[in-house]
Amino acid sequence: MFKIFALTAVVLVSFAGVSSAQTSIDLGGITVDTNAAIEVTAESLSVDQDTGSAVFAGNVIIGQGDLRLSAGRVEVIYAASNSEIARLIATEGVTFATATEAAEAQTADYDITTGQLILSGDVLLTQGASAISAERMVVNVTDGTAQMEGRVRTVLQQGGN
Repeated sequence: MFKIFALTAVVLVSFAGVSSAQTSIDLGGITVDTNAAIEVTAESLSVDQDTGSAVFAGNVIIGQGDLRLSAGRVEVIYAASNSEIARLIATEGVTFATATEAAEAQTADYDITTGQLILSGDVLLTQGASAISAERMVVNVTDGTAQMEGRVRTVLQQGGN
């Protein structure tokens, strides 16, 4: 069965550190060690204490274990009441990937406080030979539901082919 939201949910929950008390997350067969170090590389980093945000720009790569997020720009917005991440906004071509699955979009906006992830612009999800594409995908990370909109196209490979 093609799990259209498992990869993106795991990546963003893991990177955001929402489940820091757990040692792993298992969604759709992908297990992630949430205690693994998160490494971020970028051409530049700008921090604004007044707005509570940080912007990584230029060939941004975020990794944790086998998970990778790449984008041209990633903005991290912190909650006003504490230092926890409240929102992640990735733009300029976004890719989430593991060894077997990938999700691509022009932008990804993850509101950790509401558990809503929105991928926009040429969304493409692949798992093996199966793929699904649309203009926009809205994922409720909390309950694992997803809705795709805008000329949805699906290719599902069955059996050993």
